[in-house]
Amino acid sequence: MPALNKDILAKAANEARGIAMDAVHKCSSGHLGLPLGAAEIGAVLFGHALQCDPADPIWLNRDRFILSAGHGSMFLYSWLHLAGYDLPMDQVANFRQLHSTTPGHPEFGETPGVECTTGPLGQGVANAVGYALSGKMAAAKWNTDAHRIIDNHVIALAGDGCLQEGVAREAAAFAAHNGLDNLILVFDSNDVTLDAMAKVTQSEDTQKLFRALGWDAVSIDGHDLDAITKAVVRAKKQDNGRPKLIIARTLIGKGIPEVAGTAKAHGEGGAKFVDAAKKALGIPEGTHFHVSDDVRSYFADLKSRRGRIHKRWTKLFSEWAAANPALKAELDAALAHNYSAGDLLGLVPEYPAEGKAATRNSGGEIFNHLAKAVPHVITGSADLYGSTKNYIKDGGDFSAQNPKGRNIWFGIREHAMGAICNGIAYDGIFRASGATFLVFADYCRPSIRLAALAKLPVTYIFTHDSVGVGEDGPTHQPVETVSGLRVIPNLDVIRPGDAEETAAAFALAFSRKDGPTLLALTRQDIPHQGSVSSSVRREGTLKGGYVLRKEAAALSTILIATGSEVQHAMEAAEQLGGGTRVVSMPCTEIFDRQPQSYRDEVLPPSCTNRIAIEAGVTGLWWKYVGTHGKVIGIDRFGISAPGGTVMKELGMTAENVVAVAHGT
Repeated sequence: MPALNKDILAKAANEARGIAMDAVHKCSSGHLGLPLGAAEIGAVLFGHALQCDPADPIWLNRDRFILSAGHGSMFLYSWLHLAGYDLPMDQVANFRQLHSTTPGHPEFGETPGVECTTGPLGQGVANAVGYALSGKMAAAKWNTDAHRIIDNHVIALAGDGCLQEGVAREAAAFAAHNGLDNLILVFDSNDVTLDAMAKVTQSEDTQKLFRALGWDAVSIDGHDLDAITKAVVRAKKQDNGRPKLIIARTLIGKGIPEVAGTAKAHGEGGAKFVDAAKKALGIPEGTHFHVSDDVRSYFADLKSRRGRIHKRWTKLFSEWAAANPALKAELDAALAHNYSAGDLLGLVPEYPAEGKAATRNSGGEIFNHLAKAVPHVITGSADLYGSTKNYIKDGGDFSAQNPKGRNIWFGIREHAMGAICNGIAYDGIFRASGATFLVFADYCRPSIRLAALAKLPVTYIFTHDSVGVGEDGPTHQPVETVSGLRVIPNLDVIRPGDAEETAAAFALAFSRKDGPTLLALTRQDIPHQGSVSSSVRREGTLKGGYVLRKEAAALSTILIATGSEVQHAMEAAEQLGGGTRVVSMPCTEIFDRQPQSYRDEVLPPSCTNRIAIEAGVTGLWWKYVGTHGKVIGIDRFGISAPGGTVMKELGMTAENVVAVAHGT
């Protein structure tokens, strides 16, 4: 690393401040506090210390930089532009405008150099932990004694708001326990939150807190280029089993004296003072989005130097690939993940026609079949492997001592589990899955929502999916949860009705590339629907919904069911007569994406006598039954009693389906 050019980086920091001022002032929207207060941090990282190549933003061995405090997005956009990423100034100037590549908060896939979607505070910290876990696992799997092809760091910039959020605290504890010493968290400590000075809401000693968790923690002047550089370089060099916290003491809104150091600096409060502020920073009067020639020249040279470093790594990578063809093939397979649902289903043996199984149990068996064939599939559970059944046999446990382990022990940290899985998915090497009880989806819902927004292929294996949980009672019986998850755009929620549907559900989850999939699995045994061939059940599930039982006479009634209620629809159909059709609907989202012709084939518009059955709230089912149909569900909380008793008490029986069909 060349000597630190403090003069040019100090100038770049002020010009980055000017760019942020102009962008926020132009659109009368945004947050100036962090871009101004953390400018020297940006100068050291993007102008000196980051291992990256702006010409190839997804270079495998780059350092990953994550702006957890995503409201300060102009910090990131300014530095990405200066560093030479494909982010032209006209896009920076179009900040927060329609169809620009500089949205209000950084969004994955929208802007080169943005590693993850951040905005909800704390998420980026936990995403960084996921990135660091992925990096540790990748290095352990693919580095050799002769060739160290993965040797990078994850650097996140966070503020007080990020660290106050519980998800960040959960993730920080996990990171230390698992020895993620490739993780560097820079805390922009400016003593201010949005409403007030930080002392109104916090009084902890952050340095002592993180040291108690197991982190290395130092405190520095966040405007001292030498101090920042020394702290980052030391953090990168120390492979001591502890993640690193750099507490950078900064002045929020630095450069606008009228608001600097106050809560007014957090947002756009200083925008009306920008002309005088820019003049004081040495930015030529009357200019906008100004970058001086010498700053441009410095970053152009730096971009070339970074490109040469990347080129040397490419040579090392080629040598590694030639010496380790099997490892290269495995890495290529992980990065491409070209598996179709049909390919994956072919790996799962068919189940016997007779018998019963909880879908969590058959799911565990199916998952292990797939995990043997797809070695980059990894899994975790929130202290519930014994219940969720998603443990990979012979996969080993991930830890500081065994970073190759494929089973991640998240502890009772559902929210961090979701956000860490997102970080793994952002990194794009491993296929992450996490498990807990379905009712606890509420703990990780914000992370699930962001996975759907960012199109991350995370799999959620959530068990104990209904009031069939039984004795644990209403707190553990998710009556509203499945419907609440179904309304999240781009999240596929699959509630399979037997083992064969479960096989297809896992195949769908692990083949999907454009978003997350949630599997809602039963605790209680449910019968295999062996009167229908395995191929029909599997192929039908791949379409989200299908005819499980075809009517033997003129169609008069359609029963639509999902999950554990499919059995009741099938039994009721036998009693209702030959004109009754049963439609299994394991995934409404996938069914709704089918051509209209297929949907009409499954649910003929001519038949309006329809009944939907699910052990949950009824609201979303009316779209399938229409104004003339009926819905049997549970629009109340559950009961503490044996699962079968609760189901019967709340009307989840074939007898009740028959009674409703007869109008009694």
